[in-house]
Amino acid sequence: MPLRRLLISNAPPAPPLRFIVISSVGAAIAIAITGWFSVLSGTPWLMAPFGASCVLAFGLPDSPLAQPRAIVGGHLVATAVGLLVLFLFGDGWLAAACSVGLALAAMQITRTVHAPAGADPLIVIAAHTSIGYLVSPVLLGSLAIVLIAYLVNNARNAGSYPKYWL
Repeated sequence: MPLRRLLISNAPPAPPLRFIVISSVGAAIAIAITGWFSVLSGTPWLMAPFGASCVLAFGLPDSPLAQPRAIVGGHLVATAVGLLVLFLFGDGWLAAACSVGLALAAMQITRTVHAPAGADPLIVIAAHTSIGYLVSPVLLGSLAIVLIAYLVNNARNAGSYPKYWL
């Protein structure tokens, strides 16, 4: 393949600067709120998959992976799978691998696929979380992200988010 062809990108263009700024501010606000809730509650609400959820919710808000059903449902389903695997099989590498595979299957069956949630079972298994982890930070944190995404995305472009709720 000629070098010239390798250097020409077929990647989509960067979004407008206004979209970039508003997306970045929205993501920062959503993570700041989960961090603030961590301080208020004494329970860690910040988890890496929430950062990835913000990239989708604010940077690609039209994506099926960025819709509330996917964000909230995907995190809940994947975390529940991780908790079940941890309870049944413990915390070994094989349990971790199986939990991610099973979480993907469960998200596909429930139509709640959310790529960042694929990491949730790994957190559950590595940290030996309890069932309460489903509520805080998973449910409350994902709801906070969706609420901020709703406000920010619709302030940027009225009526644009979400494409569907359920």
